Amino acid sequence: MKKVLIIGAGGVGQVVAHKCAQVPEVFNEIILASRTESKCISIAAQIKKSMGVEIATAQVDADDVDELVVLLNQINVDLVINVALPYQDLTIMDACLIAKVHYMDTANYEPLDTAKFEYSWQWDYQEKFEKAGLMALLGSGFDPGATNMFTAYAAKHYFDEIHTLDIIDVNGGDHGYAFATNFNPEINIREVTAECRHWENGLFVESAALSTSQQFTCPDEVGSFDIYRMYHEELESLTKHYPTLKKAQFWMSFGESYLKHLEVLGNVGLTGIKPIEFQGEKIVPIQFLKALLPDPSTLGPRTKGKTCIGCVVTGVKNGEEKTVYVYNIKDHQDCYQEVESQAISYTTGVPAMIGAKMILEGKWLKAGVWNMEQLDPDPFMEDMNKYGLPWKVIENPNFNLMK
Repeated sequence: MKKVLIIGAGGVGQVVAHKCAQVPEVFNEIILASRTESKCISIAAQIKKSMGVEIATAQVDADDVDELVVLLNQINVDLVINVALPYQDLTIMDACLIAKVHYMDTANYEPLDTAKFEYSWQWDYQEKFEKAGLMALLGSGFDPGATNMFTAYAAKHYFDEIHTLDIIDVNGGDHGYAFATNFNPEINIREVTAECRHWENGLFVESAALSTSQQFTCPDEVGSFDIYRMYHEELESLTKHYPTLKKAQFWMSFGESYLKHLEVLGNVGLTGIKPIEFQGEKIVPIQFLKALLPDPSTLGPRTKGKTCIGCVVTGVKNGEEKTVYVYNIKDHQDCYQEVESQAISYTTGVPAMIGAKMILEGKWLKAGVWNMEQLDPDPFMEDMNKYGLPWKVIENPNFNLMK
């Protein structure tokens, strides 16, 4: 019997719970836990109604190692799927080591008081997990996650050596609000407003946030969009594990309205992460803003359009230069019909389920701390096609990307 604990009951947690429940031959027992158990109970009721599958729920504070250990010892699970906040990665990893449970997440740790995205804190756990005979899988979402797999798959099957990588994340969906974020507003805004970094000639080059842009036309009639260069954590691991990369960049699409709202909110201080004094109490501006904005988990029924996320990889094969584009397109409404979620949560939650499946089936299971691209991409890519994220490959596409 394989038993998993999913920590986090936001939009992604909802998708992960649904998708795990769809594969009972692997996920024999599922427990969904959050600081607010009522959210877990609501998701469990959705799953019971739509699939007839029972999942258990629990209350836990993911900031409290002792509380996590107590829960893990009580329920005796094989794997923790962490889809809580990135600030909580290390406490959950610590609890997994004490309780002797395998660990995985969808985003790298970041400290609460600094918008700093890097893997160093989690990579430092390598020896601990290895000695304990436990696995920690980092970044099994879409980006990071599926994008790492797209890169690894292209490198394995199409190239002898890869030289450039452009990860392009386009969300062509429209939720109808003047301003809303498609995942946790606090994490989203910290990520978007952070200083940009891209890899070039052996080092990371810094530039102002969202200062470089170009237009990108998606395949399959998704449309043309303005994409902006920004930093994303998979660049750190991919450039480490593919040392032949001469340049690596991450691009994300943003509409004019989103950027204007973000600029104004930043100008008036509402995107700040340092506590301020307000009516005798300390509040964090971005956390107050989060309370004002629509909950991303409620965007599903009103979001129309498609996502298009993929990797453009160049390199050489048999001495000849070539380019490959590996990508997935997902319709927001298709996701809502299946799991009552919009496509941003769906495209993160499905790879989380597949990563967990790879571990529980033993296909990826090995002690230590691992990034996705260090593992065999083939079974993961096969399951993406099987469980809702079909992908395509275009060889030598007619792109004129900024180099």
